[in-house]
Amino acid sequence: MNEPVVPPRGRRLLVVGDDEDLGRSVAEHAESWGNVVQQLHRPDNESLRQHLRDAVDGVAVVSRDDIVALRYTLLVEHLAPGVRLVVTIFDHTVASEISRAVPNCTVLGMTDAIVPTLLGACVAPELASLRRVDDRLVAVQHAPNGLRVHWHQRWPRSWKARVGKALGQFRPMDGSSQAMLTGLTGLLLVAVLDTALGVLVLHEHWSDAAWHAVRTLTTVGSAPAAEHAPDWYKALSAISMLAVLGLAAMFTAGLVDRLTSRRFTALVGSRAVPRRNHVVVVGLGQVGLRLCSELQALGIGVVAVERDYYAPCLPLARALGIPVVVGRGGDRFLLRRLLLPKARAIAAVSSDGLENIAVAVAARAIAPHQRIVLRAGGDDVTTESRSLFRIGAVCDVTRITGPFVAARLLEVDLLSVFAVEDRTCALFADGQVQDLAHWAVHEDVRPNDEKYPRASVLD
Repeated sequence: MNEPVVPPRGRRLLVVGDDEDLGRSVAEHAESWGNVVQQLHRPDNESLRQHLRDAVDGVAVVSRDDIVALRYTLLVEHLAPGVRLVVTIFDHTVASEISRAVPNCTVLGMTDAIVPTLLGACVAPELASLRRVDDRLVAVQHAPNGLRVHWHQRWPRSWKARVGKALGQFRPMDGSSQAMLTGLTGLLLVAVLDTALGVLVLHEHWSDAAWHAVRTLTTVGSAPAAEHAPDWYKALSAISMLAVLGLAAMFTAGLVDRLTSRRFTALVGSRAVPRRNHVVVVGLGQVGLRLCSELQALGIGVVAVERDYYAPCLPLARALGIPVVVGRGGDRFLLRRLLLPKARAIAAVSSDGLENIAVAVAARAIAPHQRIVLRAGGDDVTTESRSLFRIGAVCDVTRITGPFVAARLLEVDLLSVFAVEDRTCALFADGQVQDLAHWAVHEDVRPNDEKYPRASVLD
C-alpha cells in the first residue's frame, strides 16, 4: 500500500491577486496544513515590493483575469527573481507566454482544476471526477463502501449516444436551414418524379428523361413529347412546375441566408446538433469549451449555448467541430428546441452564478427529472437556491480550486480535487484518494510569524 501524501509544513507563502474569495481559500488551506500565509488583495507595486523584501518560499498569483495574472507574475519575478511561482490561467496563449518568460513559474490551467468534476457529473451521476491522464482516463466513482478509482484505456461508448448523433444529421434547428433543406428535398423529388414519368409515360430513354426533367426544373423548357401526352400528365406536370417555383424560392432564400450569416451548426457532421442522449452546455467560455471538447472526445454528443454572438471562443469551437447555438440559456423555448428532456444532462458553466441559477430553474421547469450540473462560486445565492429545489451536482469553483492551487504551491503533485458531500478530496497519480481534512494541523501547533499574520488579507 502506498504511503499517504503529506504536504510540506512551516513554509512562508504569499498569495497575490484580485480574486479575494479564491485567494482566501488558497491561503486558508495552506495555513491549515501548517504554513504561514499572507494574502495581498490587489497590491500596488510598492506594497508588493515591501512584502517580497523578506524571503518567501512561494508566491501564488490568483485571478480570473489572465492579463492581471500575467502582470502580477512578471512583477513578482522582477522583484524576487527565481522565487517559486504558481499562477492560475484560463487562456492557453497567455499560459504559453508566461511559461516562456518565467521558467520557474508553474502555470495552473483553471480548466484543469474545474473540468474533471464537471465532466464526471455530466457523464454519470455516480462519478465524482473524470480526468484524462496521457492516453488513459481515471474515474473516481461513488460506491456503497466509499470511493473507487478506475482506469480506462477508452471510455465505453453508449449506443444511445451514437443513435443521438445519427438522428441529428440533416435535422437543422434554425428556420432558414430547414427551409433550404425542404426546398432541396422537394426539388429532388420533383426531378425524380418527372424522370420516372418520362420513362414510363413518354417512353423516353432514362438519360433523355432525366435531361428533360432538369430542363423543366430550371424553367429552360419541357420535353417535346409532353405536348402529345395524356391530359392527366399535363395536369400533373403543371402542378409540379408550380411547386418548383415555391421550392426553388425556399431553397434559394435558405442558401443565401446560410452563406451570408455566421453559422455555428451544420446540417451534417460533428457540428450537427445531436437529438438524444447528449449534453447541453450553457456558457462557452474557457471552461465550457474545454468541457465540450472532453465530452466529444468521450464520444458523447454535445451542443453549446452562448448568448454573446461575438464571444471569443466561438471561432475556436467551430474549428473544433462543436455545435453552438447562439441564444439565452435560460430561454425555455430554446431548451425545448434542444430536446432537453431527451438529453443526458445540462451543464450551466458560465462565469455568472446568477445566470447559471436561471438556467437551472428553466431546465427544471422543462425537464423535472433531468440531471443538472451547475458551476458555482460558493456564494450564498447558490446555497440558498439549492435548498429551495434540487439543482443536482453543484461544482463549487472556489472550494475545488483553492486547495488545488495551495497543494501545487507546496509542490504536491495531484491530479484533481473534487467535493464529496461535505468533504474535499484529492486524487493522486498512483490512484490514491485522500480527504484533505486529514492534512490539517491543529491550530496550537501551527507556525506563526510576526511579519506574516495568519491568513491576513491586506488591500
